[in-house]
Amino acid sequence: MAIKKIKKIDTPIDQRETFVSIQKSFADSDVNAQEKLKTLYALQQADTAIDRILQLRGELPGEVEALEEEISALKSKAESCQAFIEGMNVSVSDNKQNIVDCDNQIAKYQKQLENIANSREYDSINKEIENQDLLRQIAEKNIGEAKLKMGQAKADLEDLKETIAVREEDLRLKKEELGSIVESTAKEEADLRAAREACAAKIDARTMSAYEHIRASVHNHLAVVTVYNGDSCGGCFNTIIPQRLVEIASNRKLIICEHCGRIIVNPDFSE
Repeated sequence: MAIKKIKKIDTPIDQRETFVSIQKSFADSDVNAQEKLKTLYALQQADTAIDRILQLRGELPGEVEALEEEISALKSKAESCQAFIEGMNVSVSDNKQNIVDCDNQIAKYQKQLENIANSREYDSINKEIENQDLLRQIAEKNIGEAKLKMGQAKADLEDLKETIAVREEDLRLKKEELGSIVESTAKEEADLRAAREACAAKIDARTMSAYEHIRASVHNHLAVVTVYNGDSCGGCFNTIIPQRLVEIASNRKLIICEHCGRIIVNPDFSE
């Protein structure tokens, strides 16, 4: 009777996985445990070096981005202000034309008063003259209000232009500073990222997911550490029991700190 081969079923990767949850899959791997541990440590070293380079840039990338967003908002506000001024100019021009039209209508009605036939017609024409005079006054008032608004808008626009000029100079200086730092570390960063990719390519997806999860969850971004001071975890500095120290030195299995969840590897790896 033929024996059926049991097919291994891979469970989906959980982005919240830690090194504890991957211990079995790590042990079942065909890759030598020592090589996997060395690769993980090399990956951590590359990431730590990249982190140091990024720290050199400090807050500059964020400051540059914030300034770019602020300048964009200020320019948008300035454009709106300019559009408002242009709208007020159109309003003044339209109201000036209304005054001319009212004056023409008043002159026309006053000429008609010279040839009225009765009191009803006289009253009707005078009423039209009064209406045109009222429309004229409204137009004059609109012009006055528009000019006041334009004056304020023009002052606001000048303030905006001055602020934009200051912010653009700040942005230029910060970009120069950031560019200088990036340029001085560009080759080193490129080499480190290449080394990181080479290490990541040798690590299975589940282990890599756990590594990234641990790195993101601890303040110093260390997911893989060596023994510190001969008997402590290099991540949380809690004491490691002697039996665990022996297991770490053997390089035969995945040893995880029971306090912080980091992988602890042989300090010889750092050499």
